[in-house]
This record gives sequence, structure tokens and C-alpha cells, in this order.
Amino acid sequence: MQQPHTSSEAPRLKQLTPVIIVDAVEPCLPFWVDRFGFAIDAEVPGPDGALQFAILSRDGIEVMYQTRASVIADHPGTEAELNGHSVGLFITVDDLDAVERALDGAPVVKPRHQTFYGSSEIYVREPGGNTVGFAQMGTEA
Repeated sequence: MQQPHTSSEAPRLKQLTPVIIVDAVEPCLPFWVDRFGFAIDAEVPGPDGALQFAILSRDGIEVMYQTRASVIADHPGTEAELNGHSVGLFITVDDLDAVERALDGAPVVKPRHQTFYGSSEIYVREPGGNTVGFAQMGTEA
């Protein structure tokens, strides 16, 4: 087993950006653009004109989407690896009321609630089928 690094020895990581694998990119973009004002920084269309990949960002937060088909095309034999894996996004915010208004109509996974660790949270499903949680720390529900 590898020995753990001390904080002074460990490599410095600068940013974490999720690459969310979906069946289609286009339906996912309005969730971020229309509801939260994200910019689309890059779009990569496939041979059929449909997007295979997109990068969105706002205020230092970046989200990438890539189609399952393009991942498999880039790395043949990876189809089985894409099955059964999931990740939920957890985003801290300053104003959960404003976020909740922006989420109006989004499928709710877990309604707004107060946690034992002192945050108010709400979880929704974005159009790619992934869970996105928003939390305002140090608040009452």
C-alpha cells in the first residue's frame, strides 16, 4: 500500500470539473444557461450535427457534458465501464431562495430541507438524469 502524502508533499490540485456523460447534450444546456446564467464556452458537434461535447461556466464553476456515444467512439471497449456509475453534484450557494425560484419546474429529487450539519438543501434532476444538490450553509429551512 502506498504511503499517504503529507500536505506539503501532495501535488496541488487546482480545479475539479465534472464531465457528465449523457445520451444527448442539447437538452442539458438550458438547465444551466436559462436557470443559472451559465455561458456555453465550447460546443463540439458530431458528424450528424448533434453536439457530442459542451463546456459551460459561470463564476469559476465549470460543467462539461459529453455523449455516451462519443466516449465510446473515443475509447472503443469502454461501453461496459459507463454502466452503473453515477455522481451527484453538490453546489453551495449564497441564496437558496433564488436558486429554488430558478429551479421552478425541474424534477425534485429531495425537497428543500434542513440538514443536521446546518445547511438548507434542495436536490433536483437535471435533463441528463443526474442529481444536482444546492445548499446554503448556516441557514434555517
